[in-house]
Amino acid sequence: MKRDVKQTSDKEIGRRGKILLRRRVYELLEHGSVGDGAGRTINRLLMALIIINLVAVTLESVPSLEARYSVLFVVIEAASLIIFTVEYLLRLWVAAEHDPHSHLSSYQSRLKFAFSPEGIVDFLAVAPFWIALFIAADLRFVAVLRFVRFLKLMRHSTAMRSLFNAIYTERRALLGSLVILAGTTMISASVMHLAEGTAQPDKFGTIPDAMWWAIVTLGTVGYGDAVPVTIPGKLIAGVTIVFGLMMIALPVGIVATAFANEIRRRDFVVTWGMVARFPLFSDLNAAEISDILMLLRAQTFEPGDVIIRRGEPGSSMYFVAAGEVEIELPKSRVRLSVGDFFGEVAILKQAKRSATATAVSRTNLLILDAHDLHALMERDPRIAERVNEAAHSRQSG
Repeated sequence: MKRDVKQTSDKEIGRRGKILLRRRVYELLEHGSVGDGAGRTINRLLMALIIINLVAVTLESVPSLEARYSVLFVVIEAASLIIFTVEYLLRLWVAAEHDPHSHLSSYQSRLKFAFSPEGIVDFLAVAPFWIALFIAADLRFVAVLRFVRFLKLMRHSTAMRSLFNAIYTERRALLGSLVILAGTTMISASVMHLAEGTAQPDKFGTIPDAMWWAIVTLGTVGYGDAVPVTIPGKLIAGVTIVFGLMMIALPVGIVATAFANEIRRRDFVVTWGMVARFPLFSDLNAAEISDILMLLRAQTFEPGDVIIRRGEPGSSMYFVAAGEVEIELPKSRVRLSVGDFFGEVAILKQAKRSATATAVSRTNLLILDAHDLHALMERDPRIAERVNEAAHSRQSG
């Protein structure tokens, strides 16, 4: 009996140790916890390795450099392949620690990561090269695939994430611009075929032939390999050039505006004084507040925007830096203003959201992810006490 109890105890200790190790690896890969220098160092090293890869694959295409430094290029690729493979496998292993996946099983969370955009990029950064080691493949094609690793920077660069978010947000508008461009290309090619088809049958004899000219002209490139010679053709070309300027300006304007909005939405300036004014952090010293400052993400919500929704998994808590938020509870509504915080109950209980929060006015929020909140509470009993008191008060209320 005692032996069974001891074996059960050993298994439980082993299981907990594995969970703690997995959590630690997750924190290291996801830029670390509070003041975690190791996480930041790993993040910077991975960024440096990606940049070294991009430089190496570019220089390797120069025959003289490839012949002179071939051994160095092979070493860089071998080391990168091993490191990126280990990183991918570790990210699969720790996928269950990602807060939005907390309600899923380990298998489901790993599958979700594997088919996510980031998971696919990580897979493409290593899989073709392992395949090429065992199966004959076009080495030039495999080498070019190394540029896929550039997309890995999106995980480490806030600017790149903001740009991709802006493009995704405006995907419908950009698709509409592409449809307009395709329609304009067809119309320009058809009209130019009628005007120049007889005079230059080799270049405008068919609509597909004329479409090359239309695409080049609308793109404002103008290679000069196909030029109208008739007066109607020149008039059509002039009109097409004007439309081309509008075609280029349309998607550029959409992306630029969306990118600017994303920067304002996510990265309004978070200052030391802004964090220090929150009652939750009022007793902390300057060094402790500086650590917290690095963990907070900033986001702006417009009036009527839903910040969190009842039934969603809780992955972050929120601090109101400016504006007003309405919390819709099952039996009542509560208004929160500057200095208040919310969203901690679901994190502490590891449950789904029990309320819906909506921005009443234009609201600036500071966002703290769940694992960083737990790390703060473990490190500072004062914060843990205040968060627990607030959570208990809201649950009892």
